[in-house]
Amino acid sequence: MGRLETADKQSVHLVENEIQASIDQIFSHLERLEILSSKEPPNKRQNAKLRVDQLKYDVQHLQTALRNFQHRRYTREQQERQREELLSRTFTTNDSATTIPMDESLQFNSSLQNIHHGMDDLIGGGHSILEGLRSQRLTLKGTQKKILDIANMLGLSNTVMRLIEKRAFQDKYFMIGGMVVTCVVMFLVVQYLT
Repeated sequence: MGRLETADKQSVHLVENEIQASIDQIFSHLERLEILSSKEPPNKRQNAKLRVDQLKYDVQHLQTALRNFQHRRYTREQQERQREELLSRTFTTNDSATTIPMDESLQFNSSLQNIHHGMDDLIGGGHSILEGLRSQRLTLKGTQKKILDIANMLGLSNTVMRLIEKRAFQDKYFMIGGMVVTCVVMFLVVQYLT
């Protein structure tokens, strides 16, 4: 590892390969030692395994140190390449055409504002329609009560009264269906025409 720190750029790869080969050879010897330690007598076996494990631990530290050195060397070389590239680059002045094309963005922004105002108008129209429907509902409820009072006074049959209530119930569904269809049509118009 000391040779690796002092080696020049051309021989660093050779020293790294030599160290890696030595570490691989030590690993193979350690595997053989581990097999041999299991054949030791029981009273020496524990001590032999402990020594083999300690050697494995030391070799793994050497392997990690080699990888760290390789990583630092690679990072240093990359920084040097980037530095050289930056120093060798020639900078020029900007071209005469330094304008930013903003016409399209301005048109897009104005279109968005128009759509925003249109949606506000649609919401306001819907709100006024809803208020009108509420006032009509109150008027119709009052009218219905008066008709029921008059019908009770005139003595109309219960079947006619049920038919009237059933018709009011069906009209309610027609109104809700119409509102849903109107909303879908408005959504499709906004979606496909803008």
